[in-house]
Amino acid sequence: MPFLFTIITLALTIGAVVDIVRREDSQVRFLPRVVWLIVVILLPLLGALLWFGLGRDYGDAGITIPRLRRAPRTAPSTGTEAPPAPPRDIRTTEQQIADLDREIEEWRLREEIEKRKRDAGESGGEGL
Repeated sequence: MPFLFTIITLALTIGAVVDIVRREDSQVRFLPRVVWLIVVILLPLLGALLWFGLGRDYGDAGITIPRLRRAPRTAPSTGTEAPPAPPRDIRTTEQQIADLDREIEEWRLREEIEKRKRDAGESGGEGL
């Protein structure tokens, strides 16, 4: 009889450890997965029972087969349309690069004009 108890405890512990490792973080309740692993390993029978009773999230449908993936939850429809997609740029990459080069050149020229205005203002004020 003690041999059967040991086998059951070992099977529950291994099953709990495998289940914890395979679960996503969103399917684990109350404690992080690492803490659940430590609890199950340090308290084999009690930890496994606590995991299957409290820590494991069974979802809305109750107990599910572990190999099946649940469909992602979608928000209920409010009757409003989805926001429009952002406008697509129809220029080629080369055209975009050329536009950026022109923009950089324009900023460089503006800075040069501002510098010349400052230099002209400084030299003009000294002569008075």
